[in-house]
Amino acid sequence: MEDTVFMKIIRREIPAEIIYEDEETLAFLDVKPLNPGHTLVVPKKLVRNIFDVDDKMLAAVMCTAQKISIALREALSSDGVNIGINNESAAGQIVFHFHVHVIPRYVNDGYEHWHGKEYLPGESEKVASKLRAKLLKN
Repeated sequence: MEDTVFMKIIRREIPAEIIYEDEETLAFLDVKPLNPGHTLVVPKKLVRNIFDVDDKMLAAVMCTAQKISIALREALSSDGVNIGINNESAAGQIVFHFHVHVIPRYVNDGYEHWHGKEYLPGESEKVASKLRAKLLKN
């Protein structure tokens, strides 16, 4: 797996506004934030994305994301947070090092949530059946 910009930040080879660090994770401000305080939480070990991260590492990253969320609300008076993870190019992943976006949100900040679309008749049952069958095999 390739070296990533996040590994360079972890090793302090390039600058970043690091706001939190523990044994397993690092949190730093996104250089192109949706709102000030937009933070990335990464594991210190390089894994590509949600498809590759183990349970322990996932738990550590999410615990850090929760800490960051609370800090954003208290320090920046955010009205809420979005937690986002992009996995693979089709989902918008640009840096192939597992990371969680913790984005402070404010009432009327101008950002829209994605808009869903309804299932076609019978489609949800087919999709649910496929997913249940796959989950039973795992």
